[in-house]
Amino acid sequence: MNAQVKIDQLLQRMTPILNREQLVMCQLEEAQLQTLLRECLCVFREREGICALLPKAVAERESLPDEGGYRQITLQYSACLQVPGLSATIVRELADTGIQANVVSARHHEHLLVSEHDAAQAMQVLYGISNRLQYS
Repeated sequence: MNAQVKIDQLLQRMTPILNREQLVMCQLEEAQLQTLLRECLCVFREREGICALLPKAVAERESLPDEGGYRQITLQYSACLQVPGLSATIVRELADTGIQANVVSARHHEHLLVSEHDAAQAMQVLYGISNRLQYS
């Protein structure tokens, strides 16, 4: 079975789940990270400093300057396969409709971060991918 057939099979059974909580990116100092680590969804250590993905409510509570408003979409598949090109296919479909998405691959699922104002349309695109493949 070639990679495209595997991708299509996974996409047919894909279930996207939209997290209702608004998320933001915040730059943190090491001491802040230690305090907030349990509330961070992701932490990135870059040359410029520490960046964390946090619930907007946490950033507001801590008076942290933040960037943008994001929503997380968790992609669930009926099979847990590592298929090259799967994430690229999804991101390309979203990009074709003008939606920018960042992919975070974790152990059990892939997660998309999309802007708050694109979340509903992104969900439509993701369901559309699955529906199109099921009925083609």
